[in-house]
Amino acid sequence: MITAIVLIKTTVDRIPEIAETVAALDGVSEVYSVTGTYDLVAMVRVRRHEDLADVIPGHLNKVPGVQHTETHIAFRTYSQHDLEAAFALGLDE
Repeated sequence: MITAIVLIKTTVDRIPEIAETVAALDGVSEVYSVTGTYDLVAMVRVRRHEDLADVIPGHLNKVPGVQHTETHIAFRTYSQHDLEAAFALGLDE
């Protein structure tokens, strides 16, 4: 699974509506409303790099009110949930 973190600048008076529209797109797993330079952060998870083109420039960037995006591709994922699950393998409660 390939994960992309997409930083999104939007029309500020429509942040909740834009966030809901982006969250409903295939390939988008979460959308966060954040403080700072960007208004939203979307997590995009796809099987192939080529699928990122369908999701980000193909759909996400076309959502009305999305003004600018910056995409970062994750090399590796580190998660407390993953670590807990790995250490729990084979343990019976």
